[in-house]
Amino acid sequence: MSVQSFTIAIPQVTLDDLRERLARTRWPDSAEGASWNSGTSLAYMKELVHYWQHQYDWRSQEAALNQFAQFKTEVDGQGLHFLYERGKGPNPIPLLLIHGWPDSFYRFHKIIPMLTDPERFGGDPQISFDVIVPSLPGFGFSDRPGEGGMKSIRSADLLARLMHEGLGYKQFAAAGGDIGSRVARLMALAHPEWLIGIHLTDIGFPREVAFPPEVPNPSPVEQQFLGSVQGWFLQEGAYAMLQTTKPQTISYPLNDSPVGLAAWIVEKFRAWSDCDGDIEKSYTKDELLTNSMLYWVMETISSSARLYREDGLQTAPQLKAGQYIEVPAGVATFPKDLTVPPRELGERFLRVKHWTKMPRGGHFAALEEPELLAEDLRAFFRPFRVVSGQ
Repeated sequence: MSVQSFTIAIPQVTLDDLRERLARTRWPDSAEGASWNSGTSLAYMKELVHYWQHQYDWRSQEAALNQFAQFKTEVDGQGLHFLYERGKGPNPIPLLLIHGWPDSFYRFHKIIPMLTDPERFGGDPQISFDVIVPSLPGFGFSDRPGEGGMKSIRSADLLARLMHEGLGYKQFAAAGGDIGSRVARLMALAHPEWLIGIHLTDIGFPREVAFPPEVPNPSPVEQQFLGSVQGWFLQEGAYAMLQTTKPQTISYPLNDSPVGLAAWIVEKFRAWSDCDGDIEKSYTKDELLTNSMLYWVMETISSSARLYREDGLQTAPQLKAGQYIEVPAGVATFPKDLTVPPRELGERFLRVKHWTKMPRGGHFAALEEPELLAEDLRAFFRPFRVVSGQ
């Protein structure tokens, strides 16, 4: 498996085209006083787009991202992009960090140095990590696969092979949230001998095809959680239904309008974060725009949305009622995440060794509360050691 160095270098013509499109934005109207109640705030989007046009500097963001060691390789015909930063401690644990939607590998840019060089941040140098952060297939700088290539189960196999065959680790750890959590669980189920442990910031919805299985005889706490999931889907799940049923239809406007794309993404960052309605309590404009830019410049909103449909069409569940993931699991739940599951539900299908209820934070924990997440990753993986590899 050939691994090649990679540097982000977006053509200037792409950036010029973006600037022209932003200048030609045809703004919709909005009900008086609507704010965020009916979707992304018109007033905030005008503010954000003005910043995007006149102050945001992609080249400086590009240069910052290029400070990370980046590579591309091909696994089973799929081109994969990944960041790869070596740990500075005496025996780093290889750790695969897996993003979700609508974020990207950028989710982890703050936490990477905290994990590779803990001493620099006041931590214990004895527990450091080799950190590998891929762009999932169809996201970022990874290739966009054809029909059937976006399934989470395929991503799990590709990333496991990247770690085991491409980078030569006999054993490794994996962590993620959102789709990244699903991929980590599938990976642990398919390759338990390669995984020393998985760390999750969510355990998935009961509506997922594979995880968790049906919940027979739910406890009162579990029943309350199941009700909250149903309520969440009624209030917030329209995007998921569209991307599961008609991803191609929504791809036309989102791939053609940078403002439409950013509005689609930014609304999720506000709704799923611990910001009390003020999105910039959790993220800067630069952070919001850089994440959106990774979808815009590589035209991956269509392929990323297609993942929902392909996972939704999956007809053979990987985890049936009564099955169990034997790989040790750590879970960190954040109070403003989409939903917050009880530990007893996780223990139905995960070998839970560590469960932390965080004091603050939301769905994009690595970007919003990197210190809390880094410390929890260190705490969970501290007792583990890997079989020597490389």
